[in-house]
Amino acid sequence: MTTARTAGLTDAQVAQRRAQGQTNDIPARAARSVLEIIRANVFTRINAILGVLLAIVLTTGSLINGLFGLLIVFNSVIGMVQEIRAKQTLDKLAIVGQAKPLVRRQSGTQQLPPGQVVLDDVIELGPGDQIVVDGEVLESSDLEVDESLLTGEADPIGKDLGDHVMSGSFVVSGSGAYRATRVGREAYAAKLAEEASKFTLVKSELRTGINQILKFITYLLIPAGLLIIYTQLFTTDVGWRASVLAMVGALVPMVPEGLVLMTSLAFAVGVVRLGQRQCLVQELPAIEGLARVDVVCADKTGTLTENGMRVSEVAELDGGQGLPVHQALAALAAEDARPNASIQAIAEAFPTSPDWTSSACAPFKSATKWSGVSFSEHGNWVIGAPDVLLEPSSAAAEQAERIGARGLRVLLLGVCDQPVDHPEAPGQVTPAALVVLEQKVRPDARATLDYFAAQDVSVKVISGDNAVSVGAVAADLGLSGEAMDARKLPTEPDRLAGALEEHTVFGRVRPDQKRAMVHALQARHHTVAMTGDGVNDVLALKDADIGVAMGAGSSAARSVAQIVLLDNKFATLPYVVGEGRRVIGNIERVANLFLTKTVYSVLLALLVGLVGLASALFGTKPLLYPFQPIHVTVAAWFTIGIPAFVLSLAPNNERAHPGFVRRVMSGALPAGVVVGIATFASYLVAYRGSEATEVQQIQASTSALITLLTTAGWVLAVVARPYQWWRLLLVLSCGLAYVAIFAMPLTREKFLLDPSNLALTLLALGIGALGAAAIEAMWWARGGMLGERPKLWRESATTTMTQR
Repeated sequence: MTTARTAGLTDAQVAQRRAQGQTNDIPARAARSVLEIIRANVFTRINAILGVLLAIVLTTGSLINGLFGLLIVFNSVIGMVQEIRAKQTLDKLAIVGQAKPLVRRQSGTQQLPPGQVVLDDVIELGPGDQIVVDGEVLESSDLEVDESLLTGEADPIGKDLGDHVMSGSFVVSGSGAYRATRVGREAYAAKLAEEASKFTLVKSELRTGINQILKFITYLLIPAGLLIIYTQLFTTDVGWRASVLAMVGALVPMVPEGLVLMTSLAFAVGVVRLGQRQCLVQELPAIEGLARVDVVCADKTGTLTENGMRVSEVAELDGGQGLPVHQALAALAAEDARPNASIQAIAEAFPTSPDWTSSACAPFKSATKWSGVSFSEHGNWVIGAPDVLLEPSSAAAEQAERIGARGLRVLLLGVCDQPVDHPEAPGQVTPAALVVLEQKVRPDARATLDYFAAQDVSVKVISGDNAVSVGAVAADLGLSGEAMDARKLPTEPDRLAGALEEHTVFGRVRPDQKRAMVHALQARHHTVAMTGDGVNDVLALKDADIGVAMGAGSSAARSVAQIVLLDNKFATLPYVVGEGRRVIGNIERVANLFLTKTVYSVLLALLVGLVGLASALFGTKPLLYPFQPIHVTVAAWFTIGIPAFVLSLAPNNERAHPGFVRRVMSGALPAGVVVGIATFASYLVAYRGSEATEVQQIQASTSALITLLTTAGWVLAVVARPYQWWRLLLVLSCGLAYVAIFAMPLTREKFLLDPSNLALTLLALGIGALGAAAIEAMWWARGGMLGERPKLWRESATTTMTQR
């Protein structure tokens, strides 16, 4: 223990170091700059493909057929705007949630942002504080630092005078101070910060699944594209302009231009929405990950209960008669430089401290569950968990157990026969009094737990407090099951997992046990979210699938969590789950629309190409591709583009399902095949060969387009299910929009449409109706294949928290 206090820098010395550039000047976030965002959204592979095709179309002089070039603008602008908005939200929230070290200077000690720390600053440390720059220890009072984030070593490391501390580590127990020796980009924190809050879509099942699908599509695009290019340019005899337009009309819809955009858009909007609820998402996939969670491990203190406590009773014990209990409590609270919530409550209850001189201090450690002070003339006093300091069979321990059963926190105040800094301390403890503390249950905790129960998400309450006390709080919140003392938990992973399946509430859990419990649940194929706010939660937060930290918790906890609840409200979690479900469910719908289009476009190109090859080999009638680029653009407006945008951002609280690739391809592949075959059949019936007049060719293309719109429109009708009023209105509006386009002379002229041949139009509608019937039948069959009951309408249910 050190008592010498090192003076901090003067204002002049701080100014000198700032002038010399010796500051902790590092980027607050490692997100892309605005220029990088613009470049990344404009210069994409999809935009490059569309840009080349646009240039080819413009050489023909047909400007109307170049309307698909607007997709380049939409892809770029929407992506840029949403990512810049998300960047601004994250940057602002990251400043609010960042660790603020306590810097000692001659002008005073104050909390400062990390960027204001300069070389040689003296920084004070206490339990839970994150070390923000590298330094050398100047003062140490039982200082223990966890460097697991740097080295992987889970055991705390004692730090004495002259020892080095590394940024990125955090204080487990004790207190002290250190001098900053390396700041800015020279410190390890600079690298850690770059990885901590990066705007990224990595490690996402959605993103990975979409990439797999796009790879599969690429393998189809290459042969189909080459085939259609060859047949349209070299086997048809309609002139180079018509051939080029037909070729581009075949290639444009093969590109799923909006799929990646809509995925990024949905994630970015999710970040902004959660940011408005004071929820900092440090990694975007956390939104998706929490939606897939099926077990939530919640810490009691600070999560289910409020951090603040108050002393409700001090019950003096028989063995402590005549002892200055109240004075001892005041003295203990006054000597604690970094009091926890319990000691703060005692300090508020006993604000007048006696003039006692301390000779030794023992800070609270989660491993020992007690703290104490040796006073020169007034004995060795300890305060801590009764079941740790006393024999379980003693009368005082039994009394503490009875009080704790009411959901109250109980601390034992006692006198020990050893100085508190002795290796064998506390030794024999004479109980003096039981300090009873009240902890308020968060008013929104019950509703939050009810929400998770309704969503089949198991909640495990894990706490370092007495198991009976934790069990009483859990019972008040409606959690059933007997509380288990974690000291009785088996260490074997399989047996531990079995105990976790059987019990809901656990008390006296050590930090290493929390981590082991997370691993055991993950071994049983559970997706685990861990919530917490203290240093003892950090290792479990780090290893859980999703770590959720409270904004008012320790900076160490915030630094390793993927999600930080800056408003400290456990009730925010259902909104995060709901946002994740919105992202997953909506992207699945959108992916079905885009990939259906890609499938039928590739199939049409292959069928037309094969007929073209046959004509070249056997002298049969050559086949011009049915659509010009303008037809493809019009078809995409109301079967994919607009409805996909609406569906990607719409409310959606359906449960997340595993197997994204399988689910999407099981819907898009057969639907795309039906649309492609029906469209091709309708075109074959109406096609009059390369010698056909321009009117006849337009009528044949119009017939094929009517069939395409009928079948693709039914795909939209299926994807939008289960219906709500607005979804049904969306589908009907898109259908009516096409009726209007075909009904108005101006749009018929501009979009090269001619439905005047009534026989062909009725035939096209008939073939489209048969295709729609096949798509409907396959939708019902797909539900059985996936083990889900198809639903036409959304079931009326009690409004959930995320919809309020």
